[in-house]
Amino acid sequence: MYKLCIFAGTTEGRELAEFLSAQGAAAAVTACVATDYGETLLGPAENLRVLSGRLNGEQMTQLLREGGFDLVLDATHPYAAEVTENIARACKAADTEYLRVLREASVVPEGTVFVPDIPAAVAWLSEAPGNILLTTGSKALREFTGVRDFAERVWARVLPMPASLEACQAAGLPPAHVIAMQGPFTLELNIAMLKSIGAACLVTKDSGGAGGFREKAEAAVAAGARLLVIGRPPQREGLDLAETVNELCRRFGFRAEPQVTVAGIGPGSHGGMTGEVREAIGEAECLIGARRMLEAVARQGQTVYGAVAPEDIAGYIRAHGEYRRFAVVMSGDSGFFSGTKKLLPLLEGCRVKVLPGLSSLSCLCARLGLSYEDVTPVSLHGRERDIARDVRAHSRVFALVGGDNGAGALCRRLTEAGLGGVRVHIGEKLSYPEEKLTSGTAEALAAGHYDSLSAVLIENDRPDAVVTPGLPDTVFQRGEAVPMTKSEVRAVCLSKLRLTADAVCWDIGAGTGSIAIEMALLAPRGRVFGIERNENALQLMRDNAGRLSADNLTVVPGSAPAACRDLPAPTHAFIGGSGGGMREIIRLLLEKNPRVRIVATTVTLETLAELTACLKEFSFTETEVVSLTVARDRKAGPYRLMTGQNPIYVFTMQAGEAAE
Repeated sequence: MYKLCIFAGTTEGRELAEFLSAQGAAAAVTACVATDYGETLLGPAENLRVLSGRLNGEQMTQLLREGGFDLVLDATHPYAAEVTENIARACKAADTEYLRVLREASVVPEGTVFVPDIPAAVAWLSEAPGNILLTTGSKALREFTGVRDFAERVWARVLPMPASLEACQAAGLPPAHVIAMQGPFTLELNIAMLKSIGAACLVTKDSGGAGGFREKAEAAVAAGARLLVIGRPPQREGLDLAETVNELCRRFGFRAEPQVTVAGIGPGSHGGMTGEVREAIGEAECLIGARRMLEAVARQGQTVYGAVAPEDIAGYIRAHGEYRRFAVVMSGDSGFFSGTKKLLPLLEGCRVKVLPGLSSLSCLCARLGLSYEDVTPVSLHGRERDIARDVRAHSRVFALVGGDNGAGALCRRLTEAGLGGVRVHIGEKLSYPEEKLTSGTAEALAAGHYDSLSAVLIENDRPDAVVTPGLPDTVFQRGEAVPMTKSEVRAVCLSKLRLTADAVCWDIGAGTGSIAIEMALLAPRGRVFGIERNENALQLMRDNAGRLSADNLTVVPGSAPAACRDLPAPTHAFIGGSGGGMREIIRLLLEKNPRVRIVATTVTLETLAELTACLKEFSFTETEVVSLTVARDRKAGPYRLMTGQNPIYVFTMQAGEAAE
């Protein structure tokens, strides 16, 4: 076990304490903070001891001699020069190694005023006009009382602690000029404070990213106030936070756990992001995402890496241990058709936080003044999906589109499918200054060209998708020599299959594809494979699938079982034609999935005998044989007569645990 002492009180100090606490029995940590409030910011841990109270040089030396520490980490504030010198002298007197944890200087906006110290700041402020917001804390407040008209012009932002309020009172600051709040402060909150007091100047020290400097600097620009920065005192040599963590890992064998925030940035504009997301992006040492999004959200000088594939993102994070805080930016909402789903399982060993964003669905509906609790969302971005199927089934459909003129292609597909009269709303570049909304029928909008950053809401006041099995035979194109399972038999067979929404189905001997297509329509999240050897039938099946929007049906040319060996394991299978290979087909089905559910039909006595033998040969947990005879009416003069069809036998075979 290694013994380490941290002089904390800063964000870096708290993060180091958190990192070392996570090392468990490998580290015994003593954290020194100046106030009881600082103690409350350090989470409890078995290997962490927190000492609260200000220490002089002699007390520091005594603590270090008694502690027998392997290393002392000085993570005090950059402006606490006297404290830093006391810690360094105490380490030398106690013969203990000292390491200074540095905070990087910040990027400042053009027009910033720099002064070396508080007296110089007082002199500059006394000459400058307007109200002043001090964000330098309560300790130095008395030094600012020399500012001209101090009590009338100055507002002080201090911690909500008795000592801070007493310092404000002692300095003669009116209560109405005291803002007692605990940070962190967002950009919006800083702007609101500056505008509320009509501030002409914001006074700060360069507290770095961890101290909220960037938010203050950007707020000053946004509110039209001058930024006055009191320059840092000279710092000792040392390491920044990331370098310090790497050094601790190298010397003591500690393990660094990267902090990864996966953040939904909304439609893409800065104003469309939540404050929480903006804060995470600002604090990240490394920002990862698509180049378009990085250009929109990265702060000046921030390390960025352009990547979209989850494997690339996770690989980069693991390969760059010099960074501790990553932010991965996702467009829209992190939980809505987002790469977050595939990324999260790859981030094992990281501390992961997921932040939601404003989805394009909610944004578009808000622009249109519509609710969206009954909207069916789909994504066509990088996916193969027939939108016509969804529109036939639902009264309102939201679609994410991508690629060049994806919205136009969507409207053309709806028109081709006979849905040109449905109403379409296209939102281009939502939340950007160039945002544009276009509404009309699919047919009217089909010839238009729309931005690749588009979202679409489709309204169909007459959804007519059939949800029961047994579509009319007339909806299928048929060939003279191509068999088709008739509507009544098809309804019984599909009922016996007991399909689920995400079923993986085989239709062996698919013919025109009537069973396969209905499987695809009844299992919208599943996959269906129609296996057929007849060339004429294959083309009919493709045509029927296109007309009926069975986009999750894959046509497989060839004879079973040979053509099926490389297909995914089925959960359900229908055998309408076996070509004499019934036993081999059933054997393959059971090899692929010992729990597969099979329905097979026959009108010939030879196949009837073969299927009956299979019931005995294979171990099924459930079997059923139904003889089905259908009679249809026909006109004979003024009368209607019933004409019987060929009897058909329907075999249902369920494999299960007993079959293994």
